Amino acid sequence: MDAGTATPDDVASAVTGPGSGCPVAEFGRLREQGPVVDFPGFGGDSGVLITRHDDVRAVLTDPRLRADASTVDGAQNALSDLLGKLGIPPELDWMKRSLLSLDGAEHTRLRKLVSRAFTVRRVNSLRPRVETLTEDLLDDIAAVGAGGGSVDLVQAFAYPLPIAVICELVGVPEPDRPRWRELAELLTSPDPDRMPPVIHAVVEQIRVLVEARRNTPADDLMTVLVEVHDDGDRLTENEMITMVFELVIAGFETTAHLISKSVQVLLTRPDQLAALRSEPGLWPRAVHELVRTCGPIPTSLPRYAATDIEFGGVTVPAGSTVTAGILSANFDPEFTEDPDELDVRRETGRGERHLGFGQGAHYCLGAALARQEAEVALRGVFERFPDLRLADPVTGPAPLGFARLPDLPVLVASG
Repeated sequence: MDAGTATPDDVASAVTGPGSGCPVAEFGRLREQGPVVDFPGFGGDSGVLITRHDDVRAVLTDPRLRADASTVDGAQNALSDLLGKLGIPPELDWMKRSLLSLDGAEHTRLRKLVSRAFTVRRVNSLRPRVETLTEDLLDDIAAVGAGGGSVDLVQAFAYPLPIAVICELVGVPEPDRPRWRELAELLTSPDPDRMPPVIHAVVEQIRVLVEARRNTPADDLMTVLVEVHDDGDRLTENEMITMVFELVIAGFETTAHLISKSVQVLLTRPDQLAALRSEPGLWPRAVHELVRTCGPIPTSLPRYAATDIEFGGVTVPAGSTVTAGILSANFDPEFTEDPDELDVRRETGRGERHLGFGQGAHYCLGAALARQEAEVALRGVFERFPDLRLADPVTGPAPLGFARLPDLPVLVASG
């Protein structure tokens, strides 16, 4: 294999963004170095990063690249390592066998059952509640910012909304929700010592909720998971618990960061924000463009090569850990015209024209919900606060690309 010459520091800089301060530029340099570059990997093991759009799409759709490390000789399960670092205790190891880490018939069976809980009808039916939750949070922000003081939009809006939506979707009773919010906090600021009692408490709450829904069905996701079946096949209780936990992992932090980064980016591009304010019908299209340009997932989870595979003339040997560069693919000039520009009018054409939600068998199951949530949240905050502005003015547009904003101080009162 003759991969590119990127160093671990190059890749770390691209993923974390400290180098130039612009992850798009960092990933762009990796893309220019070659279609395949050395990559230190999530678990510390060596691997490769695929950088160009067509090759990245191939990584996400080629069945020779497995999500399940146990099916490839010598592969180390990086997802398991990541969950271990979060502090998931050994007695809950069964939670590591999820849609994200399965392939083939096992994955197909589980996804077929679970997908019935994420129908278009169910997602659309949740929209009024998402709008109400959004309005409630915006009321609180308006009260805090009425005197002209700044409000941290990350802590006051971007974080609380997704976990509230997840609790509504699952059917978590209000008295149980503080533990779920604590779990969400530990996913953004890991503390392996605090995690075991919190995750055990949430697992027990889910078990109680499963039993309650068996006896008294309700209009929520847990009831659907309890009742769903296919020719007599049903989800086990552990599979239901794992699915709900995966929903929290996949649907909380990603949505929170998409909302906060999108607000920052739009506030520093007044022409794009003006277009959305004058034509609110652009919001669904704009959300796709914001996922492409501000998506919170710069790379895929690792895949494992079951056989030798070629990308751009470079052969990746069997057994290699392969990671798809989502961000570099979404900004590939060979696929997208003027990729470094945010254009809320950009046509998506057929499909999504970006890889922010993945592709293939492991395409994000909650993509429609995430898009809806982002649209409701972003449209809501900009319509509610016409004078919304950054508390700390910046010069020029904020960088695009992956970024976890620790805070986003804003002013909402008329200046």
